[in-house]
Amino acid sequence: MSGNLLIVEPSDIIREGLFSILDGDFNLLAPLRNANDLVLRLPVLQPDILLINPTLLPVPANMLLADLRQARPSMSIVGLVYQYIDPGLLQSFTALLDIREPQNHVSQILRDSLSATPEAPSEEENYELSDREREVLILVAQGCSSKEIADRLFISIHTVNTHRKNITRKTGIKSVAGLTVYATLHNLLP
Repeated sequence: MSGNLLIVEPSDIIREGLFSILDGDFNLLAPLRNANDLVLRLPVLQPDILLINPTLLPVPANMLLADLRQARPSMSIVGLVYQYIDPGLLQSFTALLDIREPQNHVSQILRDSLSATPEAPSEEENYELSDREREVLILVAQGCSSKEIADRLFISIHTVNTHRKNITRKTGIKSVAGLTVYATLHNLLP
């Protein structure tokens, strides 16, 4: 088992499908149909991963996401995406799970989100790359596209793009050529 998973989704079909796919991989908590009183429920439910449909978040959604992170800092918040969501909001999630992901990728995306969640919040930002970010960086330096990286690492393209944004933020390097030089200087390439 990879931890406690709370699904917040109004669709019975989607909830039941996720339960069927994830049963045995996670301790599945009783799902919620809406985000009402979610901040108050977190201390009782104690999820390690919150899988939530972003359309359930009130406007402004970033305020609720900040409250959720404050209520349970170690929790990974994963957006369950199956329709258009403002890209600015999508950046606020630890990871994204697109409903069109192959069944065999779903558990891995959620497990990856756990490693993407900081264990303890710190006042100073951490500029060290995580193991997964290093893996993504190596593949970027080798010339792989986001789709190719997603396929090789069994994660979604959205998760790859999140890792790429984090790499750019942490290194201050925006170009693929610059990231290749960075990977070479740090002996990351085989």
